[in-house]
Amino acid sequence: MYANLLRYAAARHLWAALAVVGVSVILFTLHTGLTPRGGDTWEGYTLGTIGALLVLWLATLGIRKRSYASTMGTVAGWTSAHVYLGLALLIVATLHCAGRFGWNVHTLAYALMVGVIVSGMLGVGLYLLAPPHLVGVRQGRSRAALFAELTDLNSSLHNLADRCRPAVALAVHSAVDRTTLGGGALAQLFASDGSYMLRMDPQDGGRVALVRNRNQQPVIEFVSAFIPRAQKSAEAKPLQDLAIVLGRRQVVLRRLRRDIRLNGWLTLWLYVHVPLTFALLAALTVHVLVTFVYW
Repeated sequence: MYANLLRYAAARHLWAALAVVGVSVILFTLHTGLTPRGGDTWEGYTLGTIGALLVLWLATLGIRKRSYASTMGTVAGWTSAHVYLGLALLIVATLHCAGRFGWNVHTLAYALMVGVIVSGMLGVGLYLLAPPHLVGVRQGRSRAALFAELTDLNSSLHNLADRCRPAVALAVHSAVDRTTLGGGALAQLFASDGSYMLRMDPQDGGRVALVRNRNQQPVIEFVSAFIPRAQKSAEAKPLQDLAIVLGRRQVVLRRLRRDIRLNGWLTLWLYVHVPLTFALLAALTVHVLVTFVYW
């Protein structure tokens, strides 16, 4: 849906938005007399009414998305109209106030409207870019399938590690157990990796140190370093298998982190756009009441 919303039905909602803008510009130019242009003229009131109706209609998109049995157009059509009419609203509201601002509730409503529109534009960009990236990250698989594969890989690593020398077994077991995925909001948004591993240094009397294992590369390099030094083929085979499974696990973890990061940004956008919309509705209500009280 999101890949086609800008050109939905031959971009007919773009033309509808342009028509609204055209009518608004004509109304704005009809002003005559000594009274300066603004929201307190008949043209301003007309433009304000158009803008308020647009705000109310745009706010109903969330309701339409959840009205699964509705026959009032498709969700794709509503979303396409939401995008174009939201951009038209910026011009209508600016003409309504004639670019006259101050430290009052009217300017607050305008600022909130701009915030909603800008966040909406960012959201459109996210929803246009994220789905193709998610398809590429998951390669047609669900997140649950990736987690299931990760669980299988972890089990295989534990079994293989038990067949290797203590230093390798310690590194692999600890790398699996100390892998982090997701985490707090910032960790999800920036795909942070706080993974660690325990590394034994045979040349330092077997001293064990807790080291970073970012992107699982340190444990892969640690295990791979033992392969050329394997004294028997029976020891080399588990080490080679470990390196292969660790490499596959590294790929799966990368995909999961990217998947979590993309979904995190989409969720963050909703946490910004939706509250701003409610704040706009509240400010718009106050703006209208104040206008008619002092009209």
